[in-house]
Amino acid sequence: MNLLFGRKLFTLLPQNRQFPFSSTRVFACFLFSTKTPTKPLSSSGSSELYRRFEVIRDPRVSIVPVLDQWVKEGNTVDKHQLVNLTRLMKDFKRFKHALEVSEWMTGRRFFTLTAEDAAFRLGLIQRVHGLEEAENYFNKLSIKLKNRYTYGAILNGCAREKSVQKAEAILQEMRERGMMISSFPYNIVINLYSQTGDFGKIPPLVKEMERNGIPLDKYTMRNLIAASIASSDISTVEGILKLMEENPELGLDWKAYAMAADAYLRIGSIETALTMLKKVEKWMTCRREKRGFNFLLTLYAKTGNKDELYRIWNLYKPSSKSMDTSYLCMIESLSKLDDIEGAEKIFKEWESQCSMYDFRVLNRLLDAYCKKGLLRRLKQP
Repeated sequence: MNLLFGRKLFTLLPQNRQFPFSSTRVFACFLFSTKTPTKPLSSSGSSELYRRFEVIRDPRVSIVPVLDQWVKEGNTVDKHQLVNLTRLMKDFKRFKHALEVSEWMTGRRFFTLTAEDAAFRLGLIQRVHGLEEAENYFNKLSIKLKNRYTYGAILNGCAREKSVQKAEAILQEMRERGMMISSFPYNIVINLYSQTGDFGKIPPLVKEMERNGIPLDKYTMRNLIAASIASSDISTVEGILKLMEENPELGLDWKAYAMAADAYLRIGSIETALTMLKKVEKWMTCRREKRGFNFLLTLYAKTGNKDELYRIWNLYKPSSKSMDTSYLCMIESLSKLDDIEGAEKIFKEWESQCSMYDFRVLNRLLDAYCKKGLLRRLKQP
């Protein structure tokens, strides 16, 4: 990392200052990535097995009998296939079923458990049974499996539970074992300090990264923006954005600008927020990037500028019939601006072209009716 740049950033951050923590919402999905990309289900066998899993939606019902029956029918399973299925289920928040498959893999099929497998399972255990059970599992792992992947997983679990003391203890163990070789653990703890209001602990971590030659990445910078937002330090947000603009290696993109726009909206600086939103548009390299488009809709609705909201919708609205979430988001945004007629038009547009009826879209319109006391519209033809 450029030393001059590191020092410049360090001077921007609050030194040993504590701020009253405000439980403001930040874009958590932007702050660090623990996700391993899920490869598509390439074989017909994988797809058929997942279809059987899909039938069982109740997490209280085990899917182990489905796996046992699959093998009993003479079908084969390989580890790659099962790993992909567990990651897909995790993406859909089916944590208990994903954990059952993970445990079945090594318990019934005797597949070798790697450190990456153990790290993934740790995350599932924490989601399903809580941090204490995840800690018990981690403590029982062999020395061979206790590497930066499993340490990172238990650190992430501590952060998710907002257990600062436990997270700091894990971080210290990682230091002692020489595992602090990437920005990942730093990003987790910086994000944790941002959530707990321990803002004064963040600059020393950034300084440690500089001292150890760990490059700051886009997640680090977004976490620093989030911490500055949570501490109501807008001037630091501006300084960090400027540094990112001057240093392309920091990965400036639309997400950093979106976070800044949200911060300006919360303090009522609408014009500055609109300027940030224009930059969001500029940096959205893919016009059909669903997540970016939906964030734009939500943020423009917050500005109260209905004309801009419609402009974005007409410019970027999805051509794919499967993008129900964008219609859902637009209906919700219009209802916040009291444009019920507009929301109805968007709903009818979606309904006229949807290939599969997603009741979530209808529910958004019904929610708008309820909030505005317009239930009589349900009786209209």
